[in-house]
Amino acid sequence: MHHNDLGGFLRARREALRPSDVGLIAGGRRRTPGLRRSEVALLATISVDYYERLEQSRNAHPSQEILASLAGALRLSVDERDHLYRLAGYAPPLAGGAGRYVDPAMMFLLDALTTVPAQVMDDLSTLVAQNRLSQALFGTWALGDTRAGNVTWRWFTDPASRALNVAEEHEAIGRGYAADLRVAAARRGSDAVADRLIDDLLHASEEFTRYWNEMAVKPLSSTRKRLVHPHAGPLDVQCDIVVSAATGHRMVVFRPQPGSSTAERFDFLEVISERILDI
Repeated sequence: MHHNDLGGFLRARREALRPSDVGLIAGGRRRTPGLRRSEVALLATISVDYYERLEQSRNAHPSQEILASLAGALRLSVDERDHLYRLAGYAPPLAGGAGRYVDPAMMFLLDALTTVPAQVMDDLSTLVAQNRLSQALFGTWALGDTRAGNVTWRWFTDPASRALNVAEEHEAIGRGYAADLRVAAARRGSDAVADRLIDDLLHASEEFTRYWNEMAVKPLSSTRKRLVHPHAGPLDVQCDIVVSAATGHRMVVFRPQPGSSTAERFDFLEVISERILDI
């Protein structure tokens, strides 16, 4: 953090952004250019006081998780994110690794998708970002947490995670998660995070063990799914996958099936989302 490089870099990137760049409404007159410190703190889910100390280099030593959140909040490119990590004394994260950083192009798409649910996962299916409709449909996840935010872990260890999916599709979905995890583990090679997730799943779930032992290898791809939401009712969707070349993250877009009433039901879900999300 020589010569306050970390604080200066954060401040420069903050001042270079407009509220519309990060999906916020400007609202009111602004005395200084760019985002307010409070807005960056909100986007990164950290306290305003802590963010101010980071910019001023006052006894603030950010963790890698916080750096990932800041990189996403400030819409840093991969090179800028890596520079931020080095300024804080860390090696840059590996491509596809867990963390809350989402590259700016994918974050722009996520912000722009306001009429359909969409969410971003890393290569191990750990959720790193959700749009508002995704939160209304699935609930607000513990983003970036290696367990509570991992789609595959929750599918095989928490029966409540299957509540929205019709029972007839459970087996195919479970097999798909196991086959996708095998692809990610092979791509990562010797990786402690992937190995620990697989070992924990093998100990926690006989169902996962059965599918894992089938040795299927197939990344997640566009799939039709039927969901039943307690407020919006039946939803017929196509789960499309968009992959980031920069990070290996996958965006899952829940596209309404043509001819179904799902688009109208998503509109209803948006209307009642404030009550559902308790905000």
